[in-house]
Amino acid sequence: MVLPLPKQPSNCPRKGFRTDRTFVDITGSRHHPSTRLGSGGFHVGRLPSELQRPSGCLFDFPHSQIGLGVYRHATGINRLRLPLGLRILLAHCRALIGITESLFIPPALALTANAHGPETRSRAIAVFDTAQLAGVVLGGWFGGVMAQQGHWRFAFFALGIVGILFAIPYFLFLKGTSEEAAVETKKSGGGLAIATLIRIASYRFLCLVFPAFTFVLWLLYTWLPNFLYEKFSLSLAEAGFTATVYLQAATLVGLLAGGVGADWLYSRTKAARSWLVCVGMLLAAPCVHLIGNTDSLLFTKVAAIGFGLGSGLFIANLMVSSFEVVPADTRASAAGCLNLIGAAVSGFAALLGGMWKGSIGIPKLMTYASVTCVVTAVLLAIGIQMYFQRDYDRVH
Repeated sequence: MVLPLPKQPSNCPRKGFRTDRTFVDITGSRHHPSTRLGSGGFHVGRLPSELQRPSGCLFDFPHSQIGLGVYRHATGINRLRLPLGLRILLAHCRALIGITESLFIPPALALTANAHGPETRSRAIAVFDTAQLAGVVLGGWFGGVMAQQGHWRFAFFALGIVGILFAIPYFLFLKGTSEEAAVETKKSGGGLAIATLIRIASYRFLCLVFPAFTFVLWLLYTWLPNFLYEKFSLSLAEAGFTATVYLQAATLVGLLAGGVGADWLYSRTKAARSWLVCVGMLLAAPCVHLIGNTDSLLFTKVAAIGFGLGSGLFIANLMVSSFEVVPADTRASAAGCLNLIGAAVSGFAALLGGMWKGSIGIPKLMTYASVTCVVTAVLLAIGIQMYFQRDYDRVH
């Protein structure tokens, strides 16, 4: 796990600080820097995933709203505990965010889906996901500004206090919200949610596709800035800008277009959202290969835009497509299980990128990831043709 910090004077080195880069290593690792960074991303990515499935089961309605308030309070406690120490404490506080994040995402997705009918559901989830995307961008910007000014501790305190304060009006809003307002699918009739989900063939195909996509996504998120910095001899600022703005801006457009397009196509085919997930994968596949292997910075930017559009289509419709085929009272569990599988695999993208950067190389890893996207997209298309209508009819 790495945090941006102001550069230290070269004549006063401190343990855990690099004088030639603006980051602090809090993992205590003595491996090669690439492996160390990849290992940090691996551990950061895994913990939330390991708790997604049980939290999804816990917060399948009628208790979905509880997890949202817990998440808001815990993020504040995380920041307020910083003065107790840095190295071990930051790692433990990140683990605490992982725990509370697992209480937030599955019930939030289920509540949003329940509050909207199938004709507007993709748009609602897409808007929800754009907020998460904006948080990543604004959080990175805010953290960088605070670190540059030497106020990185203030960033933790400020964000934590805002999270706690926001929990109060949010709690009051949730008290008046019905969790079953627009639920049109049948209930499971009781029993363990995971046992119900595993019997749904269409859902199993989504569980196959999602980890392939998250592997590619985290490979880019973790290594693209450094890859561009080294390959095209960009400055750190230029590499960060190129790796972030083109990809994230296109993802935002893809999210909104994917949400609107899916709701429009739903009236023509009930499998529209699943097909858009497949299209998103097929669009992203050649783009990630081009990002890793083109010698042109211009083509790299174009490929990043293409990948962002594809990933936006994918993200806007993945969870909603699962809600089409699962019982109404297992939606939070469905979201939790998908995140469990996807996030567990995504951590390996950061780790393998660090381990194999010098041997296999990031370009070949991106090519392998591209091929994986194509294969899983074809498998999903087969699954839609064979199983979707049967699974859809079973819960409607």
